[in-house]
Amino acid sequence: VGEPVLRNRSRPLRPEEIGSHRIRELIEHMRETLADAPGVGLAAPQIGEPLQRAIIEDKAEYQANLTAEELVERERRPVPFHVLINPEIELLSPPILSFFEGCLSLSGFMAIVPRAQKVRVGAFNEIGELTEIEAEGWYARILQHEIDHLRGTLYIDRMWSRSFSSLDHYNRHWKSKSARELVQEFRPLDGED
Repeated sequence: VGEPVLRNRSRPLRPEEIGSHRIRELIEHMRETLADAPGVGLAAPQIGEPLQRAIIEDKAEYQANLTAEELVERERRPVPFHVLINPEIELLSPPILSFFEGCLSLSGFMAIVPRAQKVRVGAFNEIGELTEIEAEGWYARILQHEIDHLRGTLYIDRMWSRSFSSLDHYNRHWKSKSARELVQEFRPLDGED
């Protein structure tokens, strides 16, 4: 965090760039970076590239330490690897689902971020085909987070400031709480977003 590339709008890829050797190499580099982190999504600005490109993969193994109740509450299921190029997002519900998020660009911290429960995304894939995704729950949250990166927005711009926490304190105090309990604990004060 603090790198200018994370705070500026990324430029769209031109059609002739999408399937180029350079872009294929960058996608592979992003995939390796995401696996090493590990994380569920990565946008090109996070590796210093001001391009509208993101990757997403929420592996089943990342969900293994969650209880069945937590998986249901978060509407979290595995999401296979895919690439989003020049994505456009439409929120299909208001941003009222609030839960903790973290970010590879601001490692070691978490905060509650309100997000839409359901979204529609139109984007090109890595071979230039136009795709449309309708997602809900955790997958919708990941899409919103990564597309925000392409617009120069970080989760800290949307967070409930009172909920900002170190990862250690999140794991110690808040990880096992339900979304309802978290909202009651951290509901923004009057006049606060």
